[in-house]
Amino acid sequence: MDPVQPSSAAVAGARDAAVLDKLSLLDRFLPVWIGAAMVAGMLLGRLVPGVGDALEALKIDTVSLPIAIGLLVMMYPPLAKVRYGELGRVAADKKLLVTSLVLNWLVGPALMFVLAWTFLPDLPEYRTGLIIVGLARCIAMVLIWNDLACGDTDAAAFLVAINSVFQIVAYSLLGYFYLSVLPGWLGWEQQALDVSLWQITQAVLVFLGIPLLAGYLTRTLGEKRRGRAWYEGTFLPRIGPWALYGLLATVVMLFALQGEQIIARPFDVGRIALPLLVYFALMFGVSFLIGKRIGLGYERNATLSFTAAGNNFELAIAVAIGVFGATSGQALAGVVGPLIEVPALVGLVYVALWARRRWYGESAQPRAGGRA
Repeated sequence: MDPVQPSSAAVAGARDAAVLDKLSLLDRFLPVWIGAAMVAGMLLGRLVPGVGDALEALKIDTVSLPIAIGLLVMMYPPLAKVRYGELGRVAADKKLLVTSLVLNWLVGPALMFVLAWTFLPDLPEYRTGLIIVGLARCIAMVLIWNDLACGDTDAAAFLVAINSVFQIVAYSLLGYFYLSVLPGWLGWEQQALDVSLWQITQAVLVFLGIPLLAGYLTRTLGEKRRGRAWYEGTFLPRIGPWALYGLLATVVMLFALQGEQIIARPFDVGRIALPLLVYFALMFGVSFLIGKRIGLGYERNATLSFTAAGNNFELAIAVAIGVFGATSGQALAGVVGPLIEVPALVGLVYVALWARRRWYGESAQPRAGGRA
């Protein structure tokens, strides 16, 4: 009599449990820590007088220095993992590159435009703020979501670099089109967007250029002096958790800065949040289905989907404040963007890992610190 064989679902569940047992406390309860960071930030902004003013005062031009430091700490470990010598292999994947460009620069801005006008037809300031968010394609936090979801680190770095170039060239033109030209064609209310090329270039240089250079130099010098085995087996696991430390610190600061407005205007925040939630879900879901349809493996499909779903809120907030003022509705919409994006994309990390097991026959848990 043949022994009863365990089902594939049972085997996958056992593998997941084994992986889960190996995760650190930080990795295992990531959503809990992010939720706690949100609450801590709001309490900090509410209970400590002047903390928001202090964070706002520490700026280099329009860039908040504390938030910039948090983001740089967050982005450095994923960029240090990239095998820069193999990026040519990623560039040769035309399906990935073309699909990513279409999703990021045609589908994403158009979808946010439609959602902004659908959900906020009577609130022009918030509507404009959402469109500004939709135009700013992600060059920062996508690296952490991609890494947590076990995506292709090399592909993520390449697509982020491509998005950065397009952002410098296309952001102002797309802003003019979606805020002035297209509404004019449709007979709707028009809005001007006066943003300089330097503002966009500065955001790209700070939030991508610095950690990208640091990651490249670390990889090059580390492998040259100690070899790839030491670099990937010893060094990367040591610095990996700092990506999540940087993320949590950034979340605390964002909520400390805007917690008072969120508490004072909860209904407005809810109206801004709804189209954002729909946007993140649709962009990720549609991108993942397209990636599966065109034959991308899980790692590159996850990278494609998170790159398409995320937004460059640093640039969006800087533009909204610089053009419309720090107390404007456009600025509030820009700030609500990352406050919704962080928990939404953390949730999508788990959706991606479920899809990996369900559609690709692989098992995984969120990855940090170099663990798969």
